[in-house]
Amino acid sequence: MKKYENQRNITGNLLKKTRIEKSMSKTDLSLKLELQGIYLTQTEIHRIEENKMSLKDFELIGLVKTLNMYKKLKKLYIS
Repeated sequence: MKKYENQRNITGNLLKKTRIEKSMSKTDLSLKLELQGIYLTQTEIHRIEENKMSLKDFELIGLVKTLNMYKKLKKLYIS
């Protein structure tokens, strides 16, 4: 498995922080993603947040849209 700085993804921490700031449970997030045709269980969301699971590009796009993380994600990748 390829890793960057020993992590499978570098967005997990940002995802968790943003989800909590928006008072959204993993179940709520899972249901909102499902409306977009993206199927991530609560367990998978937990594994992503803990950097134990990689993200597919379409999953990342769905998460960014659902949590309105555009600016935060841009800062993460540009800094």
